[in-house]
Amino acid sequence: MMATAMATPSSAPRDTDRTAGLALGLVGVLLFSATLPATRIAVAELHPALVGLGRAMVAAVVAGLVLAVTSQRWPTAGEWRRLGIVAGGVVIGFPLCSAIAMRSLPASHAAILIGLMPLATTAAAAWLAHEQPSRGFWIVAGTGSALVVCYGLLHGGSLSPADLLLLVAVAAGGIGYAEGARLASSLGGWQVISWALVLAAPFLIPPILWIVVRTGVEASASAWLAFAYVSLISQYLGFFAWYRGLVLGGIARVSQLQLLQPFFTIVFAVWIAGEELDSMTVAFAVGVVVCVAAGRHMPVRRVE
Repeated sequence: MMATAMATPSSAPRDTDRTAGLALGLVGVLLFSATLPATRIAVAELHPALVGLGRAMVAAVVAGLVLAVTSQRWPTAGEWRRLGIVAGGVVIGFPLCSAIAMRSLPASHAAILIGLMPLATTAAAAWLAHEQPSRGFWIVAGTGSALVVCYGLLHGGSLSPADLLLLVAVAAGGIGYAEGARLASSLGGWQVISWALVLAAPFLIPPILWIVVRTGVEASASAWLAFAYVSLISQYLGFFAWYRGLVLGGIARVSQLQLLQPFFTIVFAVWIAGEELDSMTVAFAVGVVVCVAAGRHMPVRRVE
């Protein structure tokens, strides 16, 4: 049976836990980094709402089977309410908004706004999980986010209605990450995403059926392969490492690894979608790595 995370929110992470949390967080970021390129491929042939909601439905079926096979306890009434916040953020809000936006945005462009996710997650952690990052931490985090945004502007980025959808996705994802990590301290990391998917499943079925009837499901093998990735990896397995990492290393600190996600995403976009990699991208990526490394040593307190 898979292990359940049992760290208490009020305790400060030990050095070993912090290191393990950062390592697991990095694994999660790497797995999430291919999400936008894969989504871009999927929505080119499938309805974006089908991709955004269908991926959660597929993951919910797998999650339900895993929960049943491992005989997990049912969440309490209070945990169900908090799971609703997680589901709204990372099961429905982020996937749906990002899938619609990716219909008209290149993956490399969208990756820049996703680079604001660390600030959104840190702010949500301060609000929901009562973490108190130091001034130095906020400075480093803000600098890293500014580098990501500056890179996007210098790289020819411009705001569009689709970008506004991505900002909504970022806000939803940040709240879902923070609340999920907070709940994972008692329920367990992989259990949180599994129960959140199961909770959302009944609400996903009607719109998915409606979309299928209206648009059909004709698509190439590459589109379905991309859909499979966002369903099984982005929507489910990636959270195993991500939520466990947030619990062990602290939400605010581990979330800063997301600053690297735009650059990992661009690498995947080069590999999967044939987009170009230039020296400017490499230079900004180095700057972001320095910010992430500096943030690792900035104090973050947890209080009740």
